[in-house]
Amino acid sequence: MKFGITMFPTDYAIGPGELAREVEAHGFESLFFPEHTHIPASRKSPWPGGPDLPKEYSHTLDLFVALTAAAAATERLLVGSGICLVIERDPITLAKEVASLDHVSGGRALLGIGAGWNLEEMENHGTDPARRWRRMRETIEAMQAIWANDEGEYHGELLDFDPIWQWPKPAQDPHPPVIIGGDGPTTLKRVARYGDGWMPIDGRNRDDFAPAIAELNDLAAEQGRGPMTVSLFGSGPNPARIEKHAKAGVDRIVFLVPPAPADVVLPLLEERARLAEQFA
Repeated sequence: MKFGITMFPTDYAIGPGELAREVEAHGFESLFFPEHTHIPASRKSPWPGGPDLPKEYSHTLDLFVALTAAAAATERLLVGSGICLVIERDPITLAKEVASLDHVSGGRALLGIGAGWNLEEMENHGTDPARRWRRMRETIEAMQAIWANDEGEYHGELLDFDPIWQWPKPAQDPHPPVIIGGDGPTTLKRVARYGDGWMPIDGRNRDDFAPAIAELNDLAAEQGRGPMTVSLFGSGPNPARIEKHAKAGVDRIVFLVPPAPADVVLPLLEERARLAEQFA
């Protein structure tokens, strides 16, 4: 079992570089940052986590600035997006950002992706919410074409470009792992088709992940692919649940800590590090 940390990198919390140093020093394997480019003031789309949207959703730093700061401050720590809203990003620019992060970190990037929940946020970026899942798949396929070829091209329904030159290529071969978030009715099929792993939110839709993991690996086998990694996102420090998840076949637990100053966050890291040692 591997253990990571996630925190919203905000303008009022411990900085991403300092946090990353502490996460690495406490023995964690990975650090994940979420992103929102903005939150529409209309607040029409309901937040899945409850009636009141937390402040941090509209105060996040730019994802790749925060991840680069984390990578530069550490030597071994894996730095990941949890999640990157790829449907709100230009695929050619995003391919450059991900490859550059993987390059400067020496192959330590993890690409957690998702389509998000805020429909107005998508629309502000020119994405039709009804076609967000196709847009997400085509974005990943387009980036993989750029990374894999000296002259990458892609011709899809929503994205289309002729051969281009773009370097650097990712340090990891063939590219950083693509870990797909979510836990909807078609998520597992999506992961099996073009992901390298699955990252559901711990406890949101299910408590027992064993049946879903078995189904996911069956779906992957049908695609001629091997077993998928499973990372549970936003977990709390609950030993019994961690034990249950380990038996179910979960590969990584990602503990959530609040976006707060160092004097609040560091004791929480110490607490979670002691717990992780029991399952290492």
